[in-house]
Amino acid sequence: MNKTNPVVYFEIPVHDMKRAEKFYSAVFNFSFEKEIIDNYEMALFPFEEKNSGISGALAKGDVYKPSRNGVIIYFKTESIDETLKKAVQHGGSVLYAKRTDEKYGFAVAEFEDSEGNRIALHETVK
Repeated sequence: MNKTNPVVYFEIPVHDMKRAEKFYSAVFNFSFEKEIIDNYEMALFPFEEKNSGISGALAKGDVYKPSRNGVIIYFKTESIDETLKKAVQHGGSVLYAKRTDEKYGFAVAEFEDSEGNRIALHETVK
């Protein structure tokens, strides 16, 4: 059986690309590379092959519908508290307050982004 993680890419649906870029840049402190792919507006998250993790994009188009339901993407953060604070300051709202699992050594939380998507956070507990 293959033990390689098959997940390599994600897309987060948006209504307003400029607003979503501003939100994610402020909350996670990075910039996007903009592209038009198959006539859809995309803002690509930073990615380098040598680093761990998967790549993704903010995606705008008629087939993209922001939602709190469905797949939940977890973003790694050094501080859930600080990231939630930034999310709220920039128009998001907390959906699931920080919870720590001491047994497994991590904490999680969820927020709604500027577009109405449910986004989760993951922090390694030190």
